[in-house]
Amino acid sequence: MTTRPLATALGFAFVAAWIGFGLGNAILCLIGAAVFHFAAGVRAGEIDLAELQDRFGAPRTATRPPVRRPASSVRKRRARPRVQ
Repeated sequence: MTTRPLATALGFAFVAAWIGFGLGNAILCLIGAAVFHFAAGVRAGEIDLAELQDRFGAPRTATRPPVRRPASSVRKRRARPRVQ
């Protein structure tokens, strides 16, 4: 089955569930189907969880704490005159 007939069948099933059970229950059916589709893809090896984590996770950059200089090495700014 190609993508178009599958999308048509899923659209029909969603509208039928919406009419029969209400919008909230139809959306819950879609969420449940998506979760099971994802789980089946992981089990079959079609979805790589490490790749997903790298793609959607936070960037892995080496962060260092800010360097604190002693108070004696900090330059004091000269006050600039205000122009009025």
